[in-house]
Amino acid sequence: MMYEGQAISLQIVEPGIAELVFDVQGASVNSLTSAVFEEITAAVQQLRAAQGIDGLLLRSAKSNFIVGADIPELAQRSRQSAAELAPWMASVHGLLCEIESLPLVSVAAVNGLALGGGFEMALAADFRVLASDGKVGLPEVQLGLFPGWGGTVRLSRLIGVEASLNWMLGGRPQNASTALEQGAVDAVAEPDALHDSALALLRQKIADGCDLHRVRERKQAPMPACDRLHAELAALDKTLGAKLDPNYPAAPSVLALVLRHITLDFQAALQAEQQGFIELLKSDSAQALVGLFLNDQLLKRKAKNALKQGAAVKQAAVIGAGIMGGGVAFQSASTGTPVLMKDIQPQALELGMATAGKLLDRQIQKGRRDEAGKQQVLQAISPQLDYQDFDQVDLVVEAVVENAAIKASVLVDVEAQLRPDAVLTSNTSTISISALAESLQRPAQFCGMHFFNPVHLMPLVEIIRGRDTSPQTLATTLAYAVAMGKSPIVVNDCPGFLVNRILFPYFNGFNRLLLDGVDFERIDRVMEAFGWPMGPAYLMDVIGLDTCVHADKVMIEGFPARMAHDDACIVEQLLAADCLGQKNGTGFYQYGQDDSGRRTRVPAPQAQQLIDAAKGPVVELSDADIVDRMMIPLCMEAVRCLEDGIADSAAEVDMGLILGLGFPRFRGGPLRYIDSLGAAEFCTRVERHAGQGALYRTTESLRQRAATHASFF
Repeated sequence: MMYEGQAISLQIVEPGIAELVFDVQGASVNSLTSAVFEEITAAVQQLRAAQGIDGLLLRSAKSNFIVGADIPELAQRSRQSAAELAPWMASVHGLLCEIESLPLVSVAAVNGLALGGGFEMALAADFRVLASDGKVGLPEVQLGLFPGWGGTVRLSRLIGVEASLNWMLGGRPQNASTALEQGAVDAVAEPDALHDSALALLRQKIADGCDLHRVRERKQAPMPACDRLHAELAALDKTLGAKLDPNYPAAPSVLALVLRHITLDFQAALQAEQQGFIELLKSDSAQALVGLFLNDQLLKRKAKNALKQGAAVKQAAVIGAGIMGGGVAFQSASTGTPVLMKDIQPQALELGMATAGKLLDRQIQKGRRDEAGKQQVLQAISPQLDYQDFDQVDLVVEAVVENAAIKASVLVDVEAQLRPDAVLTSNTSTISISALAESLQRPAQFCGMHFFNPVHLMPLVEIIRGRDTSPQTLATTLAYAVAMGKSPIVVNDCPGFLVNRILFPYFNGFNRLLLDGVDFERIDRVMEAFGWPMGPAYLMDVIGLDTCVHADKVMIEGFPARMAHDDACIVEQLLAADCLGQKNGTGFYQYGQDDSGRRTRVPAPQAQQLIDAAKGPVVELSDADIVDRMMIPLCMEAVRCLEDGIADSAAEVDMGLILGLGFPRFRGGPLRYIDSLGAAEFCTRVERHAGQGALYRTTESLRQRAATHASFF
């Protein structure tokens, strides 16, 4: 053994050939940390000092090659200054260049995944052999970054500018056939034969007297500058740039970088990449997207623990075959858990099954399922008018009308049909779980399970802990949500729970803007430019104005001092005029269809008339003022939810808004948004709008954060 560390080993495997093995101890995957780089450096030094070595094989002892940089360390690094980051970046660049310049032939045997820094490590080798089931790629754009360890330079020169940009802008891993066809790898081997094939290639290159200078030039030589090249690059810039979202600067940045450095010499190109990477790493967008990755890992860790503690749900049931109940039944069956779907109306059951059939047909059209798969899912849904077989059910989701008295009555009936160990849940968006539990015999086995509409598309499920809910009940419900392919977050019971409690202050801010004479189309445009998928007027129409008014009243009852309206409530007036939004085609907008059947919308004259009659003197506001007037109530309620312990962590508060409402991902969530502004600046903005009422007030805790320059993350 030439070198052995906690992550790296180097040994002679046969005369003249050494093997560098990646195997991070105590981890399920290999990732690249500073400690790992130190070990690689030590191993490379041993290799340079050794005599009689003609070849080096790089491989992994795990099921994947290297999955990339260590993201938690990257998050910590992002807090450093550019001056502090530069030496670290230079050292990594130097190490990969050192591997690339070794006076011997190197081959990387790539199994499983080689992503980001892992693929950049493989690119430093002279040749790459990829397992036929393996994938390689540079997905950094998904974290608000671009490859920073030579990937933008080596790949663009190896496979061409356009192909490399497609890899980096899309961020999707590429399969073996694509990687081979485009020249990113030199050979593909069956997984069981990967090691032998890579060794055979290494032996062959050594025997052939491989011209290392020529091989390495493929990844290093710039393209000669000329008018034709400049024209081609300009055309590429225009074509690819038109598709990019400026709210996510990593993609435009890597496009500009590669088009600029493709004609620079190798070291100058690496330097340009390094500088650009540091700038992006310090950006708000990267901070937000890296933070979301870590938040998502937190949710997955909690879900994994729930899988260990909770009972498996092998048979589920849904009460109510409406939009939500039918959606839950479809999602359960389509992810492998059979479900009984009970309703008191045969027509509702027929509609529920027909809706499931349509969703399955769409999956067939997209190639995600075949006809046999469709029938298998439909057979896993048992529509019924009675409680037959409910004594075999592990978990029930009650999804009847959002009325406390009706839900309480249905829950009592259902509980009487269940085994003593079965879990009972309610899909409610506003009604207190603790209150619903008061009439139950086994309140410890009851919790909330709030799905978002449409169930098959929205990833979030709020698992609501009632006053008496047991840990086992929560764990089982979490496990069921994970089995359905959802991202569950446990929240404590309060009006609106987490997501709706934070959403309705945002709608309250919207109402105040309407009364100040701000056009609702303008508000929608401003908030969509801020990054929301739809503005507040359009969002309320999509939710349904009747649903909004109901939930708003629950919030006012729960938090009267803060959430009551000081003046007219426009959405209540619209509802009184029988405007429901998209449900009946008229809300803030009027909805119709164009000649191709696509939904259209135009401002509804009735909505404008009601607003004109209710509004006071027109207040002149900038777009920035509109953003603040909308975002302050939402962000402050997020702060209060964290302070009140509704969610366990800032990460879960932010993920709830990202997954449940479509909060702009590049802003990271409401608490991350406050961090990006700085608590002091945010408090200043709140104070500037304090005249708007109790929703525009800071808390003592937030003021302390501002005074001490503390952050949520």
